[in-house]
Amino acid sequence: MPTAAKLVAAVFLAALAYGVSELIKTQMPASTAFGVFSQVNAVIGFVCGWAIVGNRAGRGMSAAVSNGFTGTVAMVFWCLFAQAVYEMVQESMKHRYDGVVEAFAAIFELCIKLGENLVNGPVLLSLLIGAIVTGWVSEIASRHWR
Repeated sequence: MPTAAKLVAAVFLAALAYGVSELIKTQMPASTAFGVFSQVNAVIGFVCGWAIVGNRAGRGMSAAVSNGFTGTVAMVFWCLFAQAVYEMVQESMKHRYDGVVEAFAAIFELCIKLGENLVNGPVLLSLLIGAIVTGWVSEIASRHWR
């Protein structure tokens, strides 16, 4: 059932995913073609905000921070997974893998490779602050609009 807390959490996590995606783009080589990278991550952020953070809103401010962290970690995981699957499919179209098992294992290798881009100050700080703000704002929305 739609609630204000779910909508607010979804919008905030989508904005966080989009912003962090744009921040990551600045760290990559200029020749990298991103396509709909930021938009896909924003959709994943929206879904994680709606399903994870929004569902758990209304349990208090201390739980709100935990909810924000949980939603953000889930968002990062699913964004990395989606981008790794996309890259694996692109590589498999070039016949870079000998079989299905090798292609499937490459997804997790690509997750680690792509996750290395997240380990720097501005990205981690953005994710940390975004998680806290998302949790708090969804909790406030849960209290004010029932």
